[in-house]
Amino acid sequence: MTDKHILVAGAGIVGISCAIWLQRAGYHVTVVDRAGPASGTSHGNAGVLAAGAVVPVTVPGLMRKAPGMLMDRDAPLFLRWSYLPKLLPFLTRYMGYATDAHVDHYAQAMSTLLLDSAAQHRALAAGTPAERFVSDEDYCFGYAKRADFDADRYGWGKRDAVGVRYEVVSGAEYAAFDPIYGKAFETVVRCKDHGRISDPGAYVKALSDHFVEQGGTLHIAAITDLQMKDGQIAALETTDGPMRADHIVFALGPWSKKIAHKLGVKVPLESERGYHIELVNPSATPRAAMMVAAGKFVITPMEGRIRAAGVVEFGGLENGPSAAPFALLKRQVAALLPNVTYDSVNEWMGHRPAPADSLPVIGANDTSGLSYSAFGHQHVGLTGGPKTGRLIADLISGAQPNIDLTPFDPSKHQAR
Repeated sequence: MTDKHILVAGAGIVGISCAIWLQRAGYHVTVVDRAGPASGTSHGNAGVLAAGAVVPVTVPGLMRKAPGMLMDRDAPLFLRWSYLPKLLPFLTRYMGYATDAHVDHYAQAMSTLLLDSAAQHRALAAGTPAERFVSDEDYCFGYAKRADFDADRYGWGKRDAVGVRYEVVSGAEYAAFDPIYGKAFETVVRCKDHGRISDPGAYVKALSDHFVEQGGTLHIAAITDLQMKDGQIAALETTDGPMRADHIVFALGPWSKKIAHKLGVKVPLESERGYHIELVNPSATPRAAMMVAAGKFVITPMEGRIRAAGVVEFGGLENGPSAAPFALLKRQVAALLPNVTYDSVNEWMGHRPAPADSLPVIGANDTSGLSYSAFGHQHVGLTGGPKTGRLIADLISGAQPNIDLTPFDPSKHQAR
């Protein structure tokens, strides 16, 4: 055990993963969070360990398609129009990454972070009450027509290039495995080497409880500012006063931008708002998570619920939920699962941290290593959280990470 003390700002899956791996490396660790474990996106995500999520939203042709999608009530892209003036500078940069070259760069980088995600979760949760939530299983993509799958060949080709394994089956063959969707899909892709978390919120809370039981400290307070001295971080200003440590790790998700910029990490970052509905106590449940390709949302079996999660909305951190994304999810789920009865419906909206280049920021914020960034995972925070935590622990311990972190280096934003 070292005498060094580390503060981790943020108690989502990324922050808790950092805390556990740092604790296992022998550090005294305190997690500080304004609301406690899994109070944000780590609770509300689809629960999929999406190892093959190596294709960004910003693919070639998005600029051409986006206006039509925004006008289509059945398209999974939404915009709070009142937020557009604030969004435009980010949106310009975001759309600038919709190139084939960047998709290849992103796929190569993210494959090193995500392909072993199920194993990373098992290693994180091993020997803790959280391990019961982790399962290895296929992650499926359902296409209403074979032609829709053929039209999606670009993305599958990018997955092929980085070694994502999958099997293409007919809808009838899949229905023999899981009849819940009936004849809704003509083609289904079953992605191998994936996994699922049966209750993401409970999972992260169980990991946090384990961290505390092992001697870690969970401090509930809001971070209000940073104390800086000679251009370097000296402390966190919180509602409970200043907090100091030998190293500080920032894993604040979509709330990271202001602090990151103060540290010189000028990452262009926006909240990509996601939605879910849950059918509570359903009469039947799917056997595996299913991405509904037409709606870009995932239907996942949860403990006592079916969750339908996804959709992209740009509307900032301050505005409340919009009605249209919930209505879209309810219409599509009703069409896909017409025979499933349930007791009630839960609704949730949360924030995904979306950098303009879609790549998370993982690494030291300065040459002295006083602070580190671990945020910006967009759709794959749950998937990539445990490995991100292990990488941060390696960096602070002076160990050589087993992947090239250059694409995730915070310094890439400092000159902009």
